[in-house]
Amino acid sequence: MDTTHTLVDHAANHLVRAAVAAPSVHNTQPWQFTHREGELDLYADPTRRLLLSDPDGREQVISCGAALFNIRLAMRHLGFRPVVQPFPDPSNPAHLAHVGWGAYAQPTTGENLMYRALMQRHTHRGPFQWSPLPQPLVGELREHARTEGAELHTVESRCAQRHLAELVRTAEAINRDDPGHVAELVHWTRASRDGRQDGVPLAACACDPDGTGLAGRDFLLRATHTLPTASEVWPAGTGLVVLLTTRNDTHQDWLCAGQALQRVLLHATVRWTVAAFHTQPLEIPWLRAQLRTTIARGEFPQMILRPGHATRGRPTPRRRPDAVLMSE
Repeated sequence: MDTTHTLVDHAANHLVRAAVAAPSVHNTQPWQFTHREGELDLYADPTRRLLLSDPDGREQVISCGAALFNIRLAMRHLGFRPVVQPFPDPSNPAHLAHVGWGAYAQPTTGENLMYRALMQRHTHRGPFQWSPLPQPLVGELREHARTEGAELHTVESRCAQRHLAELVRTAEAINRDDPGHVAELVHWTRASRDGRQDGVPLAACACDPDGTGLAGRDFLLRATHTLPTASEVWPAGTGLVVLLTTRNDTHQDWLCAGQALQRVLLHATVRWTVAAFHTQPLEIPWLRAQLRTTIARGEFPQMILRPGHATRGRPTPRRRPDAVLMSE
């Protein structure tokens, strides 16, 4: 028996098991991994990119960045510093990162808490409880985003909220009227017991997609095509609305944004907070440009989030490590 090979496989499986718990648009899980002698390479899977919603692959790289943060966190949980080389092969832009094992260093309490939250975190769809997030927690989330090279901006003025709601509503209306986008959404929507380990299960979409201040994706195709205009009164169940932004808009920035996103989400989970996503206007260039100039303070908006308090639901399914991990 090759004991060394077995230990290497266990290490790689440990890292990938953590990686696949990351969020991804429509739960496409658009990543692949290869390993050699315990070190790991992360690739974007071109077969899982959303050709209509994400034609430039921005959201795919963000999703893979979230998986990369989980790999780093899994290494820290074992007491080692990750050594990350982003985009190690200029000739292959799908090769997003090479991750090796660094020196031993005991993990911090915060890192251990975030690691324990990996399998508890899930995407929320629908309204929140009415209790607002405490301001100290909002500050903590902002600092976690900055640690990864991103910024977290709260959208608090009524004018900005109304404008953002209108941008989300416009994008969602465009998508609902487009047969191609509807077909793409249906392709990644799953019956709760169909055995698939990707996509969004119908059971996770029970709430009215238009029941908060920001229109949601209509996975069940139940809503009318004519969405309500932005409400004069911000619905209490909407929760806080924040933008995750970066100073530039390169592939490197997208990868950093994904790591910042996951760091924020895991710290929120530790503090019994969940988040909903409303990225529709970021998938339409002219709407994203409007959002950048009017709300994002000239920075590039990468994600729109609604963090808030809600009963934790079931996480969406995940593929097994052996389905996404290959040895070189």
